[in-house]
Amino acid sequence: MTTDPATLPAWTQLQTHHRETGHRSLRDRFAEDPQRGDRLRVALDGLELDYAKHWVDDRTLHLLFELARQAELGFAIEAMFAGAAINVTEHRAALHTALRLPATASLVVDGHDVVPDVHRVLEQMRRLAVRVRDGDWVGATGRRVRHVVNIGIGGSDLGPAMAARALAHVSHPDIELHFLSNVDGADADGVLRRCDPAETLVVVASKSFGTIETLTNATTAREWLIQALGPDAVPSHFVAVSTNAERVAEFGINPANMFGFWDWVGGRYSVDSAIGLSLMIGVGPDGFDQFLAGFHAMDQHFRTAPFEANMPVIMALLGIWYRNFCGLSSLAVLPYSDRLARFPAYLQQLDMESNGKRVRLDGSPVTTDTGPLVWGEPGTNGQHAFYQLLHQGTTVVPCDFIGVITAVADPGGRHHDQLMANLFAQAEALAFGKTAEQVAAEGVAEELIPHRTFPGNRPSSTLLLDELSPHALGQLIALYEHKVFVQGVIWGIDSFDQWGVELGKVLAAGISDELAAAAPPELHHDSSTNALIRRYRERRSGA
Repeated sequence: MTTDPATLPAWTQLQTHHRETGHRSLRDRFAEDPQRGDRLRVALDGLELDYAKHWVDDRTLHLLFELARQAELGFAIEAMFAGAAINVTEHRAALHTALRLPATASLVVDGHDVVPDVHRVLEQMRRLAVRVRDGDWVGATGRRVRHVVNIGIGGSDLGPAMAARALAHVSHPDIELHFLSNVDGADADGVLRRCDPAETLVVVASKSFGTIETLTNATTAREWLIQALGPDAVPSHFVAVSTNAERVAEFGINPANMFGFWDWVGGRYSVDSAIGLSLMIGVGPDGFDQFLAGFHAMDQHFRTAPFEANMPVIMALLGIWYRNFCGLSSLAVLPYSDRLARFPAYLQQLDMESNGKRVRLDGSPVTTDTGPLVWGEPGTNGQHAFYQLLHQGTTVVPCDFIGVITAVADPGGRHHDQLMANLFAQAEALAFGKTAEQVAAEGVAEELIPHRTFPGNRPSSTLLLDELSPHALGQLIALYEHKVFVQGVIWGIDSFDQWGVELGKVLAAGISDELAAAAPPELHHDSSTNALIRRYRERRSGA
């Protein structure tokens, strides 16, 4: 049986501790501890976490670290890095950390060293990236590549799309990266109309080469290319990231231009694998190597730092505190960098697909809440959208603020200080608010005082990056990967499967045939679904 975390002594102690101290505000905590802002922080190689604005004191943190130890987190960390089959429902290792090991390392899993395999694929990626970047890879008409279209979905899209936007300022100036994922034809139309077929390289990313959304979009892209350049052009304009050479060849892609990865790489953990091929073309092999080095630096920190100074562990335990003891079910991720605009969406998959589980490793029901709802938008845009709820709403939402100290761009020198001033001010305002007495002292009319009072006491972390470099982005992604893993260990769930995405996909395959049938099909769904299918068919036919 998997240990129920609610039976651990530290869990009960945390419940008691929350009952005894839950009323204490951040105003009180800072007043009692003037050094709090200097103490509750941890830094690693250009990345700093400030966690002073949280509902914790030394006793809270001590009990949370005890909970991690009682849940045998240290053992679980070593098991993951060693390649144990911690993905129990699929009998697989979760070895995304092997993707960023240096070539001199060794990691033997089931009698086989996986590191040489990883670096063979990286070298294959480097060769293609250099050819495309240097103009040596040409299309069917002899013109160089100026557009790279990555076709994937889920982890085969979110990771490289997020990272490509984040690192656009260090990407090749003459190659534009595009990402096509949604099976909605408007997405394919919008991407392809911006590209010249003669100057386009399409990367089809699908492990099985059977993902219906990806193949639908890839087929549309192939037809678009053939219409412009003829069928013989396909091998010069398509490559694949897959493990299914037979299906790749059937599609018309030369298997020599297929870049593989392994079943121990989950999609949402794969941006640093061959799934990142389009990213490598953008930032270059050296930039991608720096990206991997950032991941590896955070891996080493996570594996070796004591829990009390371990950035992923601290962030994970704060999340446990809010989810399980304070009753807060949401997490807002608020990057104050437009380049990181897709980072909240990336974390939605990483966190909610990993830890949105209702049974433990042994199949028994969980007795505690698991993964939070993750959402967010970049600042300062979000301030003019949903921050009203964050400041004065009835639901408390813990926040992760993310800022970059060195501006990616600052035309006129007016933007970046203003951006960062807003980040610091929002975290301060959420924590300390504005009392009715303060509002009254400003001469505000009495009837308006309640409307202009801010309760404060809204917790947040602030993450500061020295710069938005490939290395820093790798660190940031790995930080959240390991945070999610720690929470899964404590909840006793499998963070590396995703059976919850399967049922809808299976049902959709049958419904797709029913929608396309020439004659009205016999339907065997519930009455609502049957009626929706019939109405869709009738109205589509009428249109």
